[in-house]
Amino acid sequence: MSKTQELDLSKIDVDAFRVAIFGSARTVKGSKYYDTVHDLAKMIGERGFDIVTGGGPGMMEAANEGHCAGDVSQKAHSIGLSIKLATEQKTNDYVEFNKNFARFAERLETFAKISNVFVVTQGGIGTMLELFYVWQLVQVEKLEFKPIILIGEMWENLVHWVIDFALRDKLISSSDFEYVYIARSNEEAIKLIDQFHQQFQQNGVCAPIKRGKVQE
Repeated sequence: MSKTQELDLSKIDVDAFRVAIFGSARTVKGSKYYDTVHDLAKMIGERGFDIVTGGGPGMMEAANEGHCAGDVSQKAHSIGLSIKLATEQKTNDYVEFNKNFARFAERLETFAKISNVFVVTQGGIGTMLELFYVWQLVQVEKLEFKPIILIGEMWENLVHWVIDFALRDKLISSSDFEYVYIARSNEEAIKLIDQFHQQFQQNGVCAPIKRGKVQE
């Protein structure tokens, strides 16, 4: 890897297709979760799509590393949006372009602005914050439709919890689930990403993929 460069948001290519991957900084390299994200990111890199992560260790490193392995043509960008923390978190070695933020809010806004698809992998409170932040932005139309793809049993169970409580009590509506897709494997995830990329190429934006309606 060449030395990481500073990301200039004013010059970012608006026509590039970018996949953001959210996940835990605590995931150990070589674990099955790390390897799963690495392999998915490699497929994203092979397609020439940019990738956006938090730039740190764990799942973020898995994503940036996998993307660099797949992007043999070196036409796509491996981007990190890092955050200043009390306990210093080093930017991983596979980030090509990095932007460091002092505030989580500004960082999340940037994720939302420059990414076209969001993939949520195993993670804790920070990952849940990223998931629900993007979900709400799309729900209240502060952001155009951008799909959220959830990978892993923990997220499928979380969606069922939202259905059993928030939807049951009419605190949200079934249409709010149009933005969220569950992928039980990398193959399912990359198939969805390919479909959304095709929409982006044709229309410049993504649109919901028809599925069965969530029952209220």
